[in-house]
Amino acid sequence: MLLLLYILNFIGISYSFNGERSNENRSFPRATNGEQFPWDKLRLPDWIIPVHYDLLIHPNLSSSVFTGFLKTEVTVKLETNFIVLHSKHLEITRAFIEEKNPKLQGDLKQLKVLEYPTHEQVAFLSAEPLLVDKKYFLSVNYIANLSDGFYGLYKSTYKTKDGQTRLLVSTHFEPTSARMAFPCFDEPSFKANYTIKIRREEQHVALSNMPKVKTITLGNNLVEDHFAETVKMSTYLVAFIVSDFQSISGTTSSGIKVSVYVNPEKLNQAHYALEAAIKILEFYEQYFGIYYPLPKQDLVAVPDFQSGAMENWGLTTYRETSLLYDPETSSASEKLWITMVIGHELAHQWFGNLVTMEWWNDIWLNEGFARYMEFISVDATYPELQVVYTCFTAMGRDSMNSSRPISSKAENPTQIKEMFDTVSYDKGACILHMLRNFLTDEVFQNGIIHYLKKHSYRNAKNNDLWNSLANTCSEEDFASAKYCYTKKHFDVTEIMNTWTLQKGLPLITVEQNEKRIKIKQERFLKGILPDDPLWASMQTGFLWQVPLTYITSHSKSIGRHLMKNQSDTIELEEDVNWVKLNVDMNGYYIVHYEGNGWNNIIKLLNQNHTIFSYKDRANLIHNAFQLVSNIPSDVMKTVYSAGSKTATGWNFLLERYKVSMSGAEQIKINSALASCKDDANLARLLELGMEGNVIKTQDLPSVIYMVSMNPAGRLLAWNFVKKNWSKLLEKFSLGSFSMRTIILGATSHFSSKQELEEVKFFFASKQEEISQLRAPQIALENIEKNIKWLERNLDILRKWILENLQ
Repeated sequence: MLLLLYILNFIGISYSFNGERSNENRSFPRATNGEQFPWDKLRLPDWIIPVHYDLLIHPNLSSSVFTGFLKTEVTVKLETNFIVLHSKHLEITRAFIEEKNPKLQGDLKQLKVLEYPTHEQVAFLSAEPLLVDKKYFLSVNYIANLSDGFYGLYKSTYKTKDGQTRLLVSTHFEPTSARMAFPCFDEPSFKANYTIKIRREEQHVALSNMPKVKTITLGNNLVEDHFAETVKMSTYLVAFIVSDFQSISGTTSSGIKVSVYVNPEKLNQAHYALEAAIKILEFYEQYFGIYYPLPKQDLVAVPDFQSGAMENWGLTTYRETSLLYDPETSSASEKLWITMVIGHELAHQWFGNLVTMEWWNDIWLNEGFARYMEFISVDATYPELQVVYTCFTAMGRDSMNSSRPISSKAENPTQIKEMFDTVSYDKGACILHMLRNFLTDEVFQNGIIHYLKKHSYRNAKNNDLWNSLANTCSEEDFASAKYCYTKKHFDVTEIMNTWTLQKGLPLITVEQNEKRIKIKQERFLKGILPDDPLWASMQTGFLWQVPLTYITSHSKSIGRHLMKNQSDTIELEEDVNWVKLNVDMNGYYIVHYEGNGWNNIIKLLNQNHTIFSYKDRANLIHNAFQLVSNIPSDVMKTVYSAGSKTATGWNFLLERYKVSMSGAEQIKINSALASCKDDANLARLLELGMEGNVIKTQDLPSVIYMVSMNPAGRLLAWNFVKKNWSKLLEKFSLGSFSMRTIILGATSHFSSKQELEEVKFFFASKQEEISQLRAPQIALENIEKNIKWLERNLDILRKWILENLQ
């Protein structure tokens, strides 16, 4: 032992006898009281494991304050004198610990509390060491204000038809805001069970992840609802709501109670969501081969909601426009949107909730899968909605140099929030679609069932998914001699790492000569051409393993080829007249046809366009536009837009907006109001969004975006963002989707060097705040791309107009 200590000391590593790395040679931060905080990392120590949370919450809607009592059972894996949890804006009033031992029951020991807000952490210090393999109860009393934003436990309001304002509280914890409602191990791998109790006034209804098991009357108009214990899950999936909402309910074929809760005056708009939720939940149980594990599934339309929806286990929450369908004012596209969002959130009950990514760098395992399952589920349950899957949005974002790999480093809350973007959602779904097409539907489905069963109630990483898809055989299959799939002639992990660990997408160039097809790949970049000085450096190091599909003039079936190198050759059995790659646009790549390739395809389309499927035709058009330009409704909407052009019409629409009980109609009116040419009205619209009374704060980012799309409002929107930057950050967290929409929306139409310099100057002045964000880089790259396009094409376009339109 002495020799070991001597060696450790010699090489500069010192450990204390209780197993923790000692404070020697480490610089620890200072807590709010000036004392040394015992932990210096963003991630929590892994030697204290939560087992069960017993949480009592009492939100006071009148005072906008809530109190909480938390009793957390933990297991100790390494002897220690402190426990570090996450906590944000919570005032901890008391903290005690006791060993889980019947003989020592009631032996409470008070803990010292230190706070380190920079890391959103709190430390509980024990006078006596916590011993290995022992279980303890950590008890904490605390108080906090209800959040004014859209995260944590926050306030929401709605107005009745007669103008009364009604209050409610709701939660939104993903990704890192459970710590705003209760002290917790707020990382996805710290899964635990939860027992939740909620105190409320008698006129309200309380909801949580599980069904209510009993209600206790406390007196003074207060009651306490007790909910059943949850399954094992991550903190960000915990949810509770206190409101005066009403509901309609139904039951799935497997006995799951499904309910939709809404503002009582909008109950008639909840029927479609209930029907869709039941159908899609039944579909997923069949498709995944795993029963939904909870006894109920509630869907709640929250009046104030920043994102589209949230997959809290058993209590999914939605924007009203993502859940409520009004047959009189909602369009077919809005009905499709609602169906897709429900499909997305219910897919999460398996992908994300049952099996959760180990850390936020792989959030695409949640969001990419849920986005893809939207299309699979809606196509299966509502084929009449004719959902079509494309990757155009993802490709547009991914063809910019400011894109990122699907699996990217994300450590602090701002970086984590930025991971919820087009890359995680849309590109994630696109590469799954490509893989499914390459492996076949049956193999893909069997693989994800294997993945879900193997990792249920646990966490997973990229490679866990690839391993399941490469080998769908479980031990049960082998034991029963059941047929299953294992593929050994290519490496799924090796293929898919080229799509998840590097950014961008390939451009496949095709040269066909009789029965030989020569192919080569390079990185596809929007706005950067081979004669650009940056071209070579942006191409270096990029190589994809591309699952190619193709048809030819003589095809009887779809050809498949895995392209592993920069160039390759496909040898056909006979001479052909033409070839078309990326059949039904199932692949995530752009295709260029050299020589007579494009001419042959155009000739075919002119002779008989049905020789290609409608998906192939869309794919060809998209490729052509991407290669050539390298650039980026409803009747009611049109009528409203026309009406907004006069002062009388604009004011009429604003009044109509105020009284409308249809979120779908309000979206159309907002769009129309933002399309007028009057500066004063556009400025008024922006201010109404900032005030948050007539136009809810949740809709402000879309108002800024819509005003900026209006040529009359571009500078107005940008100046508004600059002037109100600090206020916007108070309303929306820095890395949020809302701030991304504001930054990109207000700058996306700029196309001059003067505008570029102005935006650069503004971002430079906010460098300390935005240094971790990708959105400003994307905004600047967008403007640079617009400038280059004009430089290349403006004279050509002007000449064409003069020659053809005079």
